[in-house]
Amino acid sequence: MSVAPSIVRGMTTPPPTLELSADEARRIALRAQGFLGAPDRRGGVRGVLRHLGAVQLDTISVLARSHELIPYARLGAVGRKAVEDAYWTGGHSFEYWSHAACILPVEEWPHFAFRRRAYRARPQWYHDLPDGAYDAVIKQLRTEGPLTATGLGGANNGGEWWDWSASKVAVERALMYGEVVCTERRSWKRVYDLAERAIPDSLLHDDLDDTECLRRLVRLAGESLGVGTRTDIADYHRIKGEQFDAVVADSGLVPVTVQGWAKPAWADPAALASPPRGRHRTTLLSPFDSLIWERPRTERIFGFTHRLEAYVPKQKRVHGYFAMPLLAGGKLLGRVDPAREGSTLVARQVSLDTPKAVAPMAQALREAAEWVGCDSVRVERVDRPELTADLVKALD
Repeated sequence: MSVAPSIVRGMTTPPPTLELSADEARRIALRAQGFLGAPDRRGGVRGVLRHLGAVQLDTISVLARSHELIPYARLGAVGRKAVEDAYWTGGHSFEYWSHAACILPVEEWPHFAFRRRAYRARPQWYHDLPDGAYDAVIKQLRTEGPLTATGLGGANNGGEWWDWSASKVAVERALMYGEVVCTERRSWKRVYDLAERAIPDSLLHDDLDDTECLRRLVRLAGESLGVGTRTDIADYHRIKGEQFDAVVADSGLVPVTVQGWAKPAWADPAALASPPRGRHRTTLLSPFDSLIWERPRTERIFGFTHRLEAYVPKQKRVHGYFAMPLLAGGKLLGRVDPAREGSTLVARQVSLDTPKAVAPMAQALREAAEWVGCDSVRVERVDRPELTADLVKALD
């Protein structure tokens, strides 16, 4: 049967080579994100980072910070110090702007040259930069070695949090330009070093043109998602839709259709080579997990509406400050807003889609509690009160 080309915002896409069921697309996405099949324990945390291509950072810490929760969700109870060491020692990664502020594999440094060039060409900045401040920061780093903003003279002028000092403005500008690299987080402060010291010589270049950079990032995003629409794939590293359009035909991704998806999709050919099989992970997800980065995609694949409510006024929250979705059996079955009180993990608010979610929620809560050093779990509220006793019993 012949299939006519489709039009996506003025872009003509070739006919899809394959039609996937919604269930096949869901399983492909889960395998691509590391939640279906045996985890790569030999690759460890660094393997997870390479596989995902980006791990988002965020200031919020409830059970743990989000970048710790990402490998935990895929590998299980990895020691938290081991997670930090895997990210920040040995020159294996750097922090830069991708989907948001993300930890990225160091081998991807050349492919963000397009973004560094865009920042260098930026005509306006929120903060003014006093004369000489930029050169002074570079000189200090060259002389003294890696430093935090505090070591560079202080991050703040004493006003609100955005009232940055001249040295903080300068070093952040240098970070965006690529002359400076964030090589680790120390007590959640960025540690800055010169790129010429932090990035291997073979990677320290901006030789790739924008097209080659974008082609690589589109391919990487497709591999990390398994299958996705234009918006899904462009959102992964926050590139523009028209940038996706310009390179997708040469990215190596193949057009597909997915039953129930209103828009065309593309898939990683390796993801189509074999049916996704294996054991599903049962775990709690960080709200910043790349499996659920984009809300429309999460709703399309899982029928699950996910929203981080940390920045929503307390009286308007539905599921809680840091509600973590429950993944079990390849589906999102509920969520919990956790907290810690001493050695107790507190489930402030538990949402369960079905009674079948009780057992996996109990399992996920017990495992998370043990991972963060808690020896008990207390349930405060369940959205379906008739399931409260069953959940408490399952926890015991």
